[in-house]
Amino acid sequence: MCKILRIRGDSLSPKLQDGDFVLSSKIPILLKRLQPGDLVVFNQPGYGVLIKELETISPDGQSLVVRGLHPDSVDSRTFGTVSRRSLQGKIVYSIHQ
Repeated sequence: MCKILRIRGDSLSPKLQDGDFVLSSKIPILLKRLQPGDLVVFNQPGYGVLIKELETISPDGQSLVVRGLHPDSVDSRTFGTVSRRSLQGKIVYSIHQ
């Protein structure tokens, strides 16, 4: 239900930096407690496991638009919406280096 992940890259800078650690939990996803601004973990084919900020949720709650904070981030601008089924967790805590 919970995982510790290490941030790689600058996609979420300045909120999270390369080398920071985060705690991801699946519980908020199971309880459908997601809202814009949340950081979510998901598997994106061709890119692997990514962490991005949730920008919008479709009215049916199944398609999500995610964005990195860095202008050159690979996110929904590159690969389109993310299926709710591909979500692995929501970031609930971070440890900054």
